[in-house]
Amino acid sequence: MPSVDERHGLCLMAIHAHPDDESSKGAATMARYVSEGVDVLVVTCTGGEEGSILNPAMDRPGVAERIVEVRREEMENARRILGVRQEWLGFVDSGLPEGDAPPPVPPGRFSTTPVTTAVQPLVRLIRAFRPQVITTYDESGGYPHPDHIMTHKISIEAFEAAGDPERYPEVGVDAGLDPWQPLKLYYHLTFHKERILALHEALLARGLESPYTDRLDEWAGRAAEAGRLTTRVPCADWFETRDRALIAHATQVDPTGWWFRIPLDVQRETWPTEDYQLARSLIEVGTLPEDDLFNGV
Repeated sequence: MPSVDERHGLCLMAIHAHPDDESSKGAATMARYVSEGVDVLVVTCTGGEEGSILNPAMDRPGVAERIVEVRREEMENARRILGVRQEWLGFVDSGLPEGDAPPPVPPGRFSTTPVTTAVQPLVRLIRAFRPQVITTYDESGGYPHPDHIMTHKISIEAFEAAGDPERYPEVGVDAGLDPWQPLKLYYHLTFHKERILALHEALLARGLESPYTDRLDEWAGRAAEAGRLTTRVPCADWFETRDRALIAHATQVDPTGWWFRIPLDVQRETWPTEDYQLARSLIEVGTLPEDDLFNGV
């Protein structure tokens, strides 16, 4: 593992749609890099105002009425556990339209904000924080939530614009911030088929029940995603930290739910990495797959 001195000056920005997304996607990676001295900033695009109370233990009087404050408190708890910094972009959760004919997202929500408007606070943060590496979602959002898809859109726009002094000068030179060009952009590949299948088979081999049976049945005709996987970051020693951060989002995560049905020793032995796709790189990275988001930096 690299020493703290070797990591001095490195910065990682993780861009997420809602509070709790940072703890379910890339959390062990972030905790590992923090332990190595990397400065890690989580950017949360919305306040998660539309999130349901998914943990029965939290479905009690007064919680729903102050969900905005509660989710901020949860985010702060998770942030402390991971050891990262965190900033809010300040947009309002779009909610997840459902049904055969889902209703349109109301005006004024994150996903209905013009990209050129929504990207400006993110460009400002990139120029202020100056990360070499950014993580975000792919064009599908990881799943088709409008806020996840919008997060992808503004991440791409910000990556390409932050280094150009002529783009968004109101959050750049006019605001006293110099341009900054990140070097690498990654997409999370947290729930890809190869990983889920490996964990499923490991559980069955040990005589344990797998929570992935139904999902794998749904994915029966789905193509493998190994071709997208460019980067596997070893971080098994921080899986417990990841889980504690996720549990800190108490309204969203039931600690007795399926997230936690796979023993940590099975996870560490079967799939000890968090996985990514290198989507943009302005530097030579050498042979893929790589095992470090800062490879080549």
